[in-house]
Amino acid sequence: MHRAVAVIVHPGFQLLDAAGPSAAFEIAEHFCPGSYRLAILAPDGGEIESSSGMKLAAAPLADAGAFDTVIVAGGEIVRSMAAAQAIVAWLARTEARRTASVCSGAYLLAEAGLLDGRRATTHWASSDDFARRYPRITMDAERIFIRDGGVWTSAGITAGIDLALALIEDDLGAHVARRTAQQLVVHQRRPGGQSQFSALVELGGRTGRFVELIAWMRAHLGEALTVERLADQAAMSPRNFARAFAAETGTTPAKAVERLRLEIARTAIENGHAPLESIAETTGFGDAGRMRRAFLRGLGQPPQALRRAARR
Repeated sequence: MHRAVAVIVHPGFQLLDAAGPSAAFEIAEHFCPGSYRLAILAPDGGEIESSSGMKLAAAPLADAGAFDTVIVAGGEIVRSMAAAQAIVAWLARTEARRTASVCSGAYLLAEAGLLDGRRATTHWASSDDFARRYPRITMDAERIFIRDGGVWTSAGITAGIDLALALIEDDLGAHVARRTAQQLVVHQRRPGGQSQFSALVELGGRTGRFVELIAWMRAHLGEALTVERLADQAAMSPRNFARAFAAETGTTPAKAVERLRLEIARTAIENGHAPLESIAETTGFGDAGRMRRAFLRGLGQPPQALRRAARR
């Protein structure tokens, strides 16, 4: 039986927010014929211009039938307030088994009241504004995607692919989701609990203020990297450093150190054959048990599972 999937777009939508999930469902349908039927919808239909200027042909919302899954793309939502309001009204009266958003599409779910009393995520750059606007929603900007009952939200752009793979896994199992990821040339689906701030930390923060410090941290991960030592390296007092670092990167120095260690350790685990104890020591975790706990916190999987998946 086909599961009808609707991807909702609007003027100024982010192209990959719609194209990424659409491609994932298309490939899953190839592996399991009869699983999905995909539709692109917009308030008035027609050719809808994305933020890049490229267009997608969409059917009008008014002509839409019943859907199993609805995914709302993000992007420049304020480009057409009339379109946004039409989507919100449609979402509020539409019954679907699952409703999801990519990036700033979460704003439309929030306006429709679908996120009240739930946990949600969106792009890190919008998380503070979102939390102020919608105090009845628990914003968790640390996550790639969040499932709360029948409502799913995801972080920025490429996280929409992770979201779609999770939806496919929920429907068709891990094997089909994994084959879909391989066809997309996605190494593997990132678990929802993985932080979206890793890239921001790597960039040295919103303004790049700590880019040199991050490079230094990466070169000294095997050492004790306390707040005091990092502050000294940044030529700041520990208190001022901790406050400035959190404002720039959205996370604490201690969490940033752990994430950098996770990334280096994960690469070594997936691409090499060194014992876990050795990797834990060289990346600063100290021992394999402590590294395992960090992997479960940050990636949702133990190191052994990632190594097995990489070898498959």
